[in-house]
Amino acid sequence: MTNAASPTKPSFKRVLGLFDITLFTVCAILVVDTLAASAAIGPSSLAWWLITLVFFFIPYGLITAELGATYPGEGGIQNWIRRAYGDRWAARSTWYYWVNVALWMPSGFILMAGMAAQLFAPEMALWTKITIAIATTWLTVLIGVTSLSAAKWIPNLGAFIKVAIMLLIGFAGTYAWIKHGPANPLTLQSLTPHWGASLAFLPVIVYNFMGFELMSGAGDEIKDPAHDIPLAVIVAGLLISVFYIFATFGILVALPVSDIGLIEGLIDTIRSLLRGVPGAEIITIGVGIGAIFSIIANLVTWSMGANRSALAAAVDGELPKVFAILRPSNQTPVGAYVLTGLVSTAVILAYGLIAGSAEDLFWSLFAFSSIIFLLPYLVLFPAFVHLRTIDPLAPRPYRVPFGKIGALGFATVCTLFILQAIVFFVWVPGEPVDWTKTGPILIGVLVTLVLGELVIRTALKPPNPFNHES
Repeated sequence: MTNAASPTKPSFKRVLGLFDITLFTVCAILVVDTLAASAAIGPSSLAWWLITLVFFFIPYGLITAELGATYPGEGGIQNWIRRAYGDRWAARSTWYYWVNVALWMPSGFILMAGMAAQLFAPEMALWTKITIAIATTWLTVLIGVTSLSAAKWIPNLGAFIKVAIMLLIGFAGTYAWIKHGPANPLTLQSLTPHWGASLAFLPVIVYNFMGFELMSGAGDEIKDPAHDIPLAVIVAGLLISVFYIFATFGILVALPVSDIGLIEGLIDTIRSLLRGVPGAEIITIGVGIGAIFSIIANLVTWSMGANRSALAAAVDGELPKVFAILRPSNQTPVGAYVLTGLVSTAVILAYGLIAGSAEDLFWSLFAFSSIIFLLPYLVLFPAFVHLRTIDPLAPRPYRVPFGKIGALGFATVCTLFILQAIVFFVWVPGEPVDWTKTGPILIGVLVTLVLGELVIRTALKPPNPFNHES
């Protein structure tokens, strides 16, 4: 059921090839800004990376490869959930998917401002960092409303820079280990996963592996989605896995766990690894500038996918028409982008009033936006199984292996991983709940959910009790 007054579906040019969507996926999933948070688990984070890779990342990649190849239309996750469960659930999921980017921008750009301060102005005040974060938010909006054929070079370049930084950390860490020994003991006992307070950062590993479906948000702009999407998932997935584990290893051999900061971790790691190397500070500044660009590229990439999903939802009458406002010259979703910028700016200002430090602000915003971000996947994986049941005759250029059992098993395991990540973002295993931190996060999540229902209600007609899709 869609609104009869919904906007006309725009016509897109197919400008993304296999090379583009592979780099797009690498840039979307490979993030240097949260490496420190995952490494803060300690040496056992290497084991958690491998466990999450085998039991979550690979099944998740296979599921999105099948969905993207089978249903390649514009909208990606919105398109798949609408086919499975109808407009209302598609609207909810797209709202979560879109708004999380607007909520994530503040944490990403506060982190970026913290890196800039560490490199160039260590005494920078919190509100100066907030000003930088707001300015970069609107730079991202400006990039996003340019043509995709031009804007795609931001994530392409970002992917190369991220890979270079992670390889530098990994190789420099290996050199430091050989020369000085590891900063943390890498023994069988320390590498063994255990239950404890360090698992507060385990959701970050799950979070760092998300984004395979993002390229499908521009499905009508991919030259050959049935062929290219599954191949891009395989190639990008292999590269991403190697780079994450290698770079985490580099951080752990360079810095004691107690010295790993959420914001300062990357720069401190580079300085520690390059200690005594001629030109070390110049190299560190260069890496820092690269990391700053990679954060911008990451938000540009995610905003591309999320805003196109919101556009598709508005065209289908699931979100308000403002999300479907296009820039006439290049058919980019200017309405969704401007709303993203406004929400991001408001959240930066609001959280800036209550945060005690940039690191507190980063983690609060990151946990809050991440919970919203993970909610659509609680619908996505069941939708995959449901589509196998209700649409068995759809041509599937790629299929998840092991038939119905494989599809159900992979979807179930992926759903459980998402659930544990959501719980661990607000509860540290083995410790009482800290309501001073958890309370604002949960309140923010609740307000976002309620606001989403109000937004959806303005777009959708009243539900028809005789229409099962409602």
